[in-house]
Amino acid sequence: MNNANTGKTPAAGPLDGIRVLDLTSVVLGPLATQVLADFGADVIKIEGPEGDLMRANGVSLHPGMSSIFLALNRNKRSVVLDLKAEEGAAALRHLLKTADVLVHNMRVAAIERLGFGYEAVKAINPRIVYVAATGFQQSGPDRDKPAFDDIIQAACGLASVASVGRDSPGYVPSLIADKTTGLVVSNAVMAALVHRERKGDGQYVEVPMLETMAAFTLAEHMGGLTFPGSTVQAGYARLMGGGRQPARTSDGWIGLLPYTPKHWRAFFSAAGHEEICNRYDLSDRHQLNKNIKSLYRHLGEIMPSRSTDEWLALCEQLDIPATRIYSLDELPRHPQLMASGLFEESTHPTEGPINELRPTTLFQSTPALIRRPAPTLGQHTNEVLTEAGYEAPDTGIRAEAISSN
Repeated sequence: MNNANTGKTPAAGPLDGIRVLDLTSVVLGPLATQVLADFGADVIKIEGPEGDLMRANGVSLHPGMSSIFLALNRNKRSVVLDLKAEEGAAALRHLLKTADVLVHNMRVAAIERLGFGYEAVKAINPRIVYVAATGFQQSGPDRDKPAFDDIIQAACGLASVASVGRDSPGYVPSLIADKTTGLVVSNAVMAALVHRERKGDGQYVEVPMLETMAAFTLAEHMGGLTFPGSTVQAGYARLMGGGRQPARTSDGWIGLLPYTPKHWRAFFSAAGHEEICNRYDLSDRHQLNKNIKSLYRHLGEIMPSRSTDEWLALCEQLDIPATRIYSLDELPRHPQLMASGLFEESTHPTEGPINELRPTTLFQSTPALIRRPAPTLGQHTNEVLTEAGYEAPDTGIRAEAISSN
């Protein structure tokens, strides 16, 4: 349930009491810090006067509050500070004294120029967990290059893998490098907090996109690269050989995965094609893998003979993994997602009625909930800096004077 709009006091999440200063923007960093916010951390989103770039990308009812921004920035408070101005930098230095974690996805040279590299921040708060989400690991020659999702997909091998069976490389039509690295960042923050809890000291953590995504892509695709001197190429043959494609039925498409030798024998037998079972050695997985491309070809030839519902019923009877193909627009009507309540309706203070996706991790005692709607630009500047007891130096003017709020 979305407790943000029920008037009830939300239960504390597992990270209740942890304060995160979020100097990230676009997708990678905001996804990472939203996980922390969903888990109960007090995430302070530090934005420049122009705001996060993603405020303008996606579908919008009002400027600055796009569908993508709403999806990545719930449970946070927005503070506007111009870090290129001394007044804004001074305010951030003050907030650093109150923080447990700082996360940024700027280039390291850029944040160093602003005066908030790790050594400078550590001097203010020695216990801070400082996490830098970089494009390329800083020990390599590409450390200062800009990195976006497309660039990382191209560099890590994913664009090549995603193009099997096509004449040209192509990108996965999802910001998978940003989102995957973002999840790794959130894990890194929590691991470093556990270390601090046990040992008492903060630390510098770097999560580089290219290295993270190369490891992600190669997890199943190392192949011959695993063994020095091997002449076998990289790539998981079961996937690279043209298998595991949606299959056309008589009235649509289905995702079908006979995974074990038992599955394949049961499927072909129940489909009335015992001769295919007799043609191939399906005695174990090694023999199965040798013939996988041919087996998928036969599968594709057989599937148009029955409807999607007929195949789904047969696969359920045989305990073979299968599903109909759902479009994005159909997902709110997916029976499983409806039953689990993934989509929640709420009323945003400025955007009105919206649909959003609840946190998917289920904690028995410390639930992850939507406690705050995504903030407008600078919505909490006064609130946060006043809580921290900050006044602009030399002037006595309150925090609002150094923001666009």
